[in-house]
Amino acid sequence: MPDERNGPVMAQNFIHDFIDEDIAQGGQFQGMTVHTRFPPEPNGYLHIGHAKAIFVDFGTAEKYGGLCNLRMDDTNPTKEDVEYVEAIQEDIHWLGYDWGDRFFFASDYFDQMYEQAVGLIKKGLAYVCELTPEEFREYRGDVNTPARSPWRDRPVEESLDLFARMKAGEFPNGKYTLRAKIDLASGNFNMRDPVLYRINHMRHHRQGDKWCIYPMYDFAHPLEDALEGITHSLCSLEFEDHRPLYEWVIAHCDVPSHPRQIEFARLGINYTVMSKRKLRQLVEEGKVSGWDDPRMPTLCGLRRRGYTPRAIRNFSERNGVSKAASTVEFSFLEHCLREDLNETAQRRMAVLHPVKLVITNYPAGQSETFTVENNPNRPEDGTREVTFSRELYIEAEDFLPAPAPKYKRLYPEGPECRLKGAYVIKCVGYETDEQGNVTEIAAEYDPDSRGGDPADGRKIKGATIHWVDAATAVDAEVRLYSNLFSDADPDGGDKNFLDCLDPHSLEVLTGAKLEASLAGAEAPASYQFLRQGYFCVDNKDSKPGHLVFDRSVSLKDSFKPQK
Repeated sequence: MPDERNGPVMAQNFIHDFIDEDIAQGGQFQGMTVHTRFPPEPNGYLHIGHAKAIFVDFGTAEKYGGLCNLRMDDTNPTKEDVEYVEAIQEDIHWLGYDWGDRFFFASDYFDQMYEQAVGLIKKGLAYVCELTPEEFREYRGDVNTPARSPWRDRPVEESLDLFARMKAGEFPNGKYTLRAKIDLASGNFNMRDPVLYRINHMRHHRQGDKWCIYPMYDFAHPLEDALEGITHSLCSLEFEDHRPLYEWVIAHCDVPSHPRQIEFARLGINYTVMSKRKLRQLVEEGKVSGWDDPRMPTLCGLRRRGYTPRAIRNFSERNGVSKAASTVEFSFLEHCLREDLNETAQRRMAVLHPVKLVITNYPAGQSETFTVENNPNRPEDGTREVTFSRELYIEAEDFLPAPAPKYKRLYPEGPECRLKGAYVIKCVGYETDEQGNVTEIAAEYDPDSRGGDPADGRKIKGATIHWVDAATAVDAEVRLYSNLFSDADPDGGDKNFLDCLDPHSLEVLTGAKLEASLAGAEAPASYQFLRQGYFCVDNKDSKPGHLVFDRSVSLKDSFKPQK
């Protein structure tokens, strides 16, 4: 289970109220350990929406001193892969959770599921149907018309024979299905004799070619929960209408336990999509560099961008758990990260758009060092030495050839400015190339202002400017990320989400100049670049001799909590 560095334990919510009632009332839950599960389908990478489900499933077990299983819902072989299985485990561990020895695959239960289906046929509660998909839709009925199936009264022995032959691979895809016999007139369409098994001649990532029939999720899910002894099956809200079917399967199959399903609202965030199908499309069509592209809402993408487990858990906790669907601002997720990194990230100086600054009255060939704190919020992080010499790099935006209204940085005959932690300087000139671009700025320094404050205590009207010593600067590539989509609701209405992609969501800067202490920086280290934002070493592309930093989040907080 997670430690305090990863974020808070769950606060009381309506799920816990239900569990408290179950414990107080006894009955089937008398003396039982609270037992939950997280059952992802291994057909893609986990995203920030899954982080909420992980927080709910594992966090609830943690709150009650219970257990939480990790189960791969691999009942559909179409898109499943061992790559996703391993990535899911890595992401959950990264968030700070562990499942111990309770790691399962739904496919491990295929034999038992098949036997349960045979049992339902023998009880007259399931039958083999041969409606085509087109006929299935035609006979589905509506709110005023019951569904129909001419195969509903097929003799038990005939259904048993056909089901066995389906399993043996005698029939092509779509020829037959196994349906539960429940109520064709039910107002809940999930109960109108739902399909329990379908034929799919596709190799399974774990079972190989053993099976060519696969259980539907609504049949497999309750059986898996019951076989694992789950007490409370916590699901997202779209499964609320499926709960009667969940309970029907539990009631009519021979299972060792009777879990309770409770639904909660999914997490929605603006400026993103969280459909695995659409995320996969972004990857396969090359709209992003991969599942771990730092603009993706995947946990591996957020991790690569410098998000921390604690920030994501804080985000999940503060959003709460409810039945009401809502959309959270992406800026709130950034706020949670900024809050965490402000406390933990070490400070460094980095110049992203460098221009050379020459201190004309500083002795050529001379250098000195300044001692600076690594993090003013954490004295235990100590200090470091920063070198200073005649030639420095500053941000291009910290100089203008001619003054502008309210501009308090460097320009000829402009105000004195402080070099962060070093000296007070004053601009005395500049040079340009043939195109008129500024190539070098000249300034004079006050030797009596070491530390950035003049000895006579005079007031400095100009701004404080960060800098990097040109003699020891380290070159780096810096990637600036913004939202992948320019539309706050790329999934809304009749929009094609691909049309909402922001072509400017990634800006790559080459030739950035970083202070020397960053020369050996390695992932997953995060830093605050003074005046620039929070950055981390890219865990994929950064190499010795080619440093790559990703901007995790800017310094400016655009999130405004509602009053």
